[in-house]
Order: sequence, then C-alpha cells, then structure tokens
Amino acid sequence: MNDDQFNMEVRKFLKKVGVTSQREIERAVGNALADGRLKGDETLKARMTLSIAGLDIAVDIDGDIALE
Repeated sequence: MNDDQFNMEVRKFLKKVGVTSQREIERAVGNALADGRLKGDETLKARMTLSIAGLDIAVDIDGDIALE
C-alpha cells in the first residue's frame, strides 16, 4: 500500500463529505425556516454515519448544530 496515496484519497473523500454535508444542511435549514418548521433559535441534533463497503466499520458521529 502506498501510504501517501492512501492519505490523499482519504483527505479527498473527507473534503467531499464536508462540502456536500454543509450544503445539504444549509439547504434543509433554509427550507425549514422558510416554511415555519424552524424559528431560527434552535439547536439541532445531528448524526453522521460512516460506513465503508468491504470493511467492518460503522461509526456514528453525533453533534449539535446551533442556529443562533
């Protein structure tokens, strides 16, 4: 295994996850604010699940997203 190549591939994947996740969260929050499901002062519970085919890995990452 090429450690440098592997490291770069993991970093590319994580960047894609971060950018895509942020865009989807922002879109969903904007929609919820627009239609009144959120007021704008909430703290949202978030969970991200990481799984990788071919590996025995399933990790839940929990956190909070404060809107104010």
